Amino acid sequence: MAAVRPDSGGCRIGSAADFDSWIAERSAAELTEPFTFVVGTDGVLRLAPRRSEHVACAGGDVVLSAGEISFMREADRWAVDEVSNQSTGYCPDVTSWSAAARALDDVGIERPSSFTHEVVFRRCLDCQEHNIVREDDFICVFCGNDLPETWNVDPIV
Repeated sequence: MAAVRPDSGGCRIGSAADFDSWIAERSAAELTEPFTFVVGTDGVLRLAPRRSEHVACAGGDVVLSAGEISFMREADRWAVDEVSNQSTGYCPDVTSWSAAARALDDVGIERPSSFTHEVVFRRCLDCQEHNIVREDDFICVFCGNDLPETWNVDPIV
């Protein structure tokens, strides 16, 4: 992948001080949009500008969670305003919330109790295309076949 270079990953946010430094560098315009996030297999949050690819944010590595996240200032601290698992690079299951929650807790950022917007991803067993399931309609938009009820986006090994 040309877009994934060792130096192209998102900013590693392993502590409150890391987050405070990172957020202080954001412009007012940047703060009006969500950011790209991933949680690596090390459990650490990584953040990048919204239009960054999740796979690039993760440096091409496997992740525990991925999506978009926005922050708001609440009294004297930062909190998560909205967070989703919307990542077409990784297509994470909604159950990846637990990894995102732990990473945010480790940094000390207030957060909701779950994704504020959940995206349901499935891979079609017939044509192998990735789908976003809308309104519980588990039908492949590419070939019309039924999609599995359980998450299955991991590649077949």
